[in-house]
Amino acid sequence: MIRFGTLGAARITPGALIYPCMNEPRALVTAMAARDRKRAELFAEAHHISRIYDRYEEVIALDDIQAIYNPLPISAHCEWTLKALDAGKHVLCEKSFASNALEAALMHQRALDSGLVLMDAFHYRYHPVFIRAKEIFDSSQLGVISSIDAVFCVPVKGATDIRMNYDTGGGVTMDIGCYPISWVRHLSGKEPVDVEASAVVGPPDVDLSLDARMIFDDGLVATVHGDMRESASMTARITVIGDRGEMVVENPIAPQLGHLITLTVDGETSYEMRDRRPSYCYQLDAFIDAIENNAPMYTDSADAVKQMALIDRCYLAAGLPIRGAPCE
Repeated sequence: MIRFGTLGAARITPGALIYPCMNEPRALVTAMAARDRKRAELFAEAHHISRIYDRYEEVIALDDIQAIYNPLPISAHCEWTLKALDAGKHVLCEKSFASNALEAALMHQRALDSGLVLMDAFHYRYHPVFIRAKEIFDSSQLGVISSIDAVFCVPVKGATDIRMNYDTGGGVTMDIGCYPISWVRHLSGKEPVDVEASAVVGPPDVDLSLDARMIFDDGLVATVHGDMRESASMTARITVIGDRGEMVVENPIAPQLGHLITLTVDGETSYEMRDRRPSYCYQLDAFIDAIENNAPMYTDSADAVKQMALIDRCYLAAGLPIRGAPCE
């Protein structure tokens, strides 16, 4: 049994951790901490969490907790992940993993030094839908692949939304656009040699939308688009084009809500679906397997460093500063 402590009362926590643990006999969320005591009490009561603490340090220090879930604002990921690792806890850290690549590298090294599991919570990567898309990409079915187009758009309303604040790691690329960047990286299995980008800026230094064009050493060209403007239409799609055909993956982000892989090869079209088990459940499986069996993870801390390095490159190419400063 792996007992989790969770930091804060983030909206993502139930779907990302609590509900998957309810269907997993090897994991349980038993403690939480939040700055707002009343909010913590309501959250704990709603989700049957037995212990509430006022300070994150108190949860991290618990002897009967083996893992910490870190869904805090991105600007706090590095600090509290390091503290959890130093306390001997495995960490499941929400995306974006850190404010920038320097922070990610510090977190990665601390995990290596401690021998503990540190996972970047890109849950989609563990679902059979993306695994199947990766199999198709790596096969010869599409012939020579020339392009990937990855799009994720979610309208965000309200100037007070945390994603609108640079100081907390805000910006569409940190919260929404990081997914198409990750999709491209994990499909191609490579890092681009060149990056061009442009952004629409709202609050100071906060990208409301960002478009990037990435060129790889084998000639592959990838375009990514993330958009959180109020006018954005909810879209999550990957399109891969080769000289023999095309693959379109609809809703790789949350396939449990419906998805489709459309594959056209030599003029013949076929359709594939996988199961509707939540991607977060597959992520929990992988996290537990890494702890118990030292199993490799698709989104380990080494991969997180590469992910954040590419996000930094996109920001710099768009004329924007990278988020934050290295934590200590």
